[in-house]
Amino acid sequence: MNTHRTVSRGLITVLVALVALAVLGWATARSSMSHGALLGMLPFAAVLAIAALGQTLVVMQGGIDLSIAGTISLTVVIITHEAYGNDAKVLPAAALALAAAIAAGLLNGLLVGRLGLNAIVATLGTNALLYAAVLGVSGGTPRQTTDLMARVAGGTTLGVPNAVYFAVVATAVTTVLVKKTVTGRRFEAVGASGLAAWAAGLKVDRFRGGAYVGAGLLYWLAGFLLAGIVNKPTAYEGDSYVLASVAAVVLGGTSLLGGRGSLVASALAGLFLTQLQQYVLALGETYAVQTLVQAAALAIGVALYTINWRRLRSPQRTRALPASA
Repeated sequence: MNTHRTVSRGLITVLVALVALAVLGWATARSSMSHGALLGMLPFAAVLAIAALGQTLVVMQGGIDLSIAGTISLTVVIITHEAYGNDAKVLPAAALALAAAIAAGLLNGLLVGRLGLNAIVATLGTNALLYAAVLGVSGGTPRQTTDLMARVAGGTTLGVPNAVYFAVVATAVTTVLVKKTVTGRRFEAVGASGLAAWAAGLKVDRFRGGAYVGAGLLYWLAGFLLAGIVNKPTAYEGDSYVLASVAAVVLGGTSLLGGRGSLVASALAGLFLTQLQQYVLALGETYAVQTLVQAAALAIGVALYTINWRRLRSPQRTRALPASA
């Protein structure tokens, strides 16, 4: 039996887009491709790549996670406020933030996977609870990161930002777990067809709920890195990752309807979107334009991988099917 698998269309699309963006940057905005600009961009690209991995797990189950903003923000404020000025407190603060992220994932998993609530409504409610905790911990005021966090998350090794290494390892581990293990293949089967998976005896609610827990772990890692990359992070660092993470997922070829997805493509799409944002900034455009560009990228991804254009092009045929049956 031939076990060879072709490279996903989403991965090819993202790679082509990255090359095209690099060429465009060299031709029209050389400053966006300078060594300093790339070193400044890569840590934030790594954070978005990790956040996109978490969102991909949820989208593969046909859901969406709006609590990503609150989870990342709470992780940032717990680490920066609880460990403020004391490197010895970084590990306990990170552990406390991890517990909060897992709790948020479990709550989302219970609401969506077990109780069957709408993912948007459930995760939006969880996000509100998380931001209540954010304000309770921080009072809305930022604090400077510790020296240890700045070295671990914001430093470089062999000329490469440390955050990139975290992103590569996270992508590799998540991909292996989803693509190369029995549990991972069952996870994909549930996302492709919950009814068929249930008929085959799989615990559909556990897999769907587990996606939110796995996503919470990855959001925690993204927030951990942000707490060291940004010298004085605000209490709302996670806000910009809601739209960006979903855009990265759909650009990477994962349908918003659920099913199989390419985690590597989602991570690379995070790199593409971050560099695209830097390119737009180098052109002198405003933050509003940057947001519109992200929204356009999301729309393109939905058009490529979610909408069934063949069905739209043949309306007479799809309407005739019930009558003929």
